[in-house]
Order: sequence, then C-alpha cells, then structure tokens
Amino acid sequence: MSKKNKKSRLHKTLVEQILDKNKIAYEQLSFATHEEGDVAQMDIDESTLDQHTIYKTLVASGKETGPVVGVLPIDTHLDLKKFAKASGNKKVSMVPLKELVKTTGYEHGANTPIGIWEKLKYPIYLDNTAKEQGELIVSSGQIGRSVKVNAETLCKLVHGEFVDLLEE
Repeated sequence: MSKKNKKSRLHKTLVEQILDKNKIAYEQLSFATHEEGDVAQMDIDESTLDQHTIYKTLVASGKETGPVVGVLPIDTHLDLKKFAKASGNKKVSMVPLKELVKTTGYEHGANTPIGIWEKLKYPIYLDNTAKEQGELIVSSGQIGRSVKVNAETLCKLVHGEFVDLLEE
C-alpha cells in the first residue's frame, strides 16, 4: 500500500477496534463539526444523508438502575416516561451535561452505545425504528466520527433491547 493511500484512511477509533475484534461489519464515516454554544455539533449534508438514519446516544439515570442509555434518531425526541418504563424505573432524568464525561467517559456528541457497553455495561435501549431500518449510524466515540452498522448486530453486541422511546 502506498503512503498516500495509508494517510487518506481514517485512524481506527476504540469503537471501530471493538467492532473489528467482534468481526462486525461497519462503514467508517466522518462529519465536519461546528461549535454551538459550548457543545460541538455535526454538520450534516441532508442532500446526501437521511438524518433519520443517524442516531444519538442519550444517557439518563433512574433510582432503580442507575445510568441507562437510549439510542434514537437525531431528528426525534426521547419520551422520558417510555424510557423509564422500558428500563424498569419509575422515573428517569437526563444526566447533566457537566456530569456526562464522568458518567460515560465520553463528551457530549461522542457518546456511543458500543464504547459505553464495552467499558461500563450500562443497560442499552435502541428505539424500534432502528430495527425497522436495518442499519443505523452511531458515534464511534469521537466528535465528528461515526460508524454505520446493522441494527440487530449492534443490539446483540451491546446486549441491548429494542423498545419504543419516541415522543408521539
């Protein structure tokens, strides 16, 4: 392989290394980012990518379980009551932004169900839309970096569960 080709490839994130180790097929994706307030946001070209296939990883906490992870399309909203019920809690509340790194090891915008499961084994719930779509795009642990994976395979890897998480 020439040096030029080697340099044009993206380095592998820890998440991509985990996927490799488990022999799971994925596609590396890279997005430009911008600062919005004190948080980095992805720049998504809606003409080339359906936002409904890109999933965000949200972390909440319940008295019965402690931290729980919800994975849902970025163009939707999490229903906290549904999330609480699915996770076996009476109530869940979002982990405050300032406590996110301490809770998951990832900053806002880089949370990934794969890395969180590998390091912390928190319960993970994927919205049913992921199962229906077949493939989804989740963060690979760095802002602006993502992986496209099969939803069923991801769910199995993270010992997750498909549930209804979306606000009506």
